[in-house]
Amino acid sequence: MSAQPDTVASGGTETRIPAKILVVDDEPDLRLLIEQKFRRQIRNHEFSFLFAGNGLEALDLLRDNSDVEIVLTDINMPRMDGLSLLLEIKNLELTLRCVVVSAYGDLGNIRTAMNRGAFDFVTKPIDFNDLSHTISRTQEQVRLIRQATEVQSELENLRQELEIASKIQQSLLPGSDTHPSESPMFEIHARMKPAREVGGDFFDYFMIGKHKLGFLVGDVSGKGMASALFMVMSRTLLRAAGMTCDSAADCLTYANRMICMDNASSMFVTTFFGILDLDTGELEYCNGGHDAAFIMTDESFVCPLASATNIALGIEEDFVYRAGSIHLSPGDAVFLYTDGISEAENVSQELYERERLLTELVKSAGRSPVEIVAAVVESVSEHAGEAPQSDDITALAVRFLGAPSGEAN
Repeated sequence: MSAQPDTVASGGTETRIPAKILVVDDEPDLRLLIEQKFRRQIRNHEFSFLFAGNGLEALDLLRDNSDVEIVLTDINMPRMDGLSLLLEIKNLELTLRCVVVSAYGDLGNIRTAMNRGAFDFVTKPIDFNDLSHTISRTQEQVRLIRQATEVQSELENLRQELEIASKIQQSLLPGSDTHPSESPMFEIHARMKPAREVGGDFFDYFMIGKHKLGFLVGDVSGKGMASALFMVMSRTLLRAAGMTCDSAADCLTYANRMICMDNASSMFVTTFFGILDLDTGELEYCNGGHDAAFIMTDESFVCPLASATNIALGIEEDFVYRAGSIHLSPGDAVFLYTDGISEAENVSQELYERERLLTELVKSAGRSPVEIVAAVVESVSEHAGEAPQSDDITALAVRFLGAPSGEAN
């Protein structure tokens, strides 16, 4: 039995693509025997044969016929023998397999041929039933190799696409060393470390008018490309809401309604959204099912920021979000994070947990946002050790410096 030939569709019909086999032998009678013994397969477009009298002729044919699947070659031939041909075929980098034909008992040449890449061998005089089975096995091997090559190519294309997607996703986030506005009234720094090429975590910060700073951290359910796309939509809606809505609660209420209206995937996103009045230090914030933020003071006092019980965005379209507020003194900082930090595991599957984060924040109180974020990320990394990162890690710190003298307080 031979392997089934490929088919292609054309104009509503399927055309069989015969397996192309190159026979290399200097015996002129072999061509007649091959065409006679395999006449049914040739007629049914299962096989298509090419013939060469030596290795040099075979190489010329292979250069013009890169779709050859099997080379059936004699060993002893003039000008270029079969063993030399095997070495030359390697240089062509074609996806094919070679079967050598040798006299019975010529184990030395057979061994050399196998070492040079031959897939199988048949002996003279040729048993055409055995040759038919050998061709079938070789065809199957070529088919598997070509499938593997296609899969590898697809994976490489996917890897390149993921790299591009990662760069696009990172470009949507504010630069880690830039401020949304030149201002002496605050410092802000954030970092997102995806577990894969693309992630579902995000952060953002931007000016709302001249005197208010909007900032947020979000975490989309799930992982991979779907989460990354949902992240882009969520981040875009939250930024647009921040630019137009009157309060943090209104921002989440609006963004949630928009997300629910077009959420066939039933995904959701948790988020913490804050609006800091740079003139007064008043921080209005709204927590949509996210981990509680922390308030940090210069006196090494750190505590979680109490907030109303709100649900994640994307679950209930008519949910009305409630906000909280707190007054920040100059030097106070706010730290936001995603559960990729608190739930980071080490090789013993021990979680980092919020208590360890709290300890690290106490040590970092009074430092700059850059130092706070770096200390936390480094602490998480030390805890995880050799354990693979299982979730995206995001941290944001904003420090209120106070209104310059002569301006409103």
